[in-house]
Amino acid sequence: MGAAVGGAQGRGSKRRARRSMAEINVTPMVDVMLVLLIVFMVTAPLLTTGVNVDLPRAASSPLPGQDEPLSVTVGPDGAVHLQDSVIDIAQLAPRLVAITANNPQARIFVRGDRAVDYGEVMSVVGAIHAAGFSKVALVTEHPGAGPER
Repeated sequence: MGAAVGGAQGRGSKRRARRSMAEINVTPMVDVMLVLLIVFMVTAPLLTTGVNVDLPRAASSPLPGQDEPLSVTVGPDGAVHLQDSVIDIAQLAPRLVAITANNPQARIFVRGDRAVDYGEVMSVVGAIHAAGFSKVALVTEHPGAGPER
């Protein structure tokens, strides 16, 4: 008889132990978020690097627009860069057409180093214009601004 009473109590305690927890353990989520925070903190400065050019100064107002323009840079050595990658001037037009999905209204900014010959910068602008892009702008600095890096 004592065994039957003990067995009945044992069954009741097992039922309570089998209930699922209604609480969420947030510790793994916090661990993942901290790792992601560290990864983004390390990679964010790497995304802002680019090609250093010494831009000429001009007294003009910035162009209005909301979309992110493409940047073509002529470095001090005359090398042409599309965003951050070096590209041959012959490959520039097809690559721009592919990136913009053949949108001739895409804004393209051309940055030329101060030490580069004007003709080299204009040959890049001419190649972009020959590809059918009409919104091509030259990037300069304001006279009071420091050098761009």
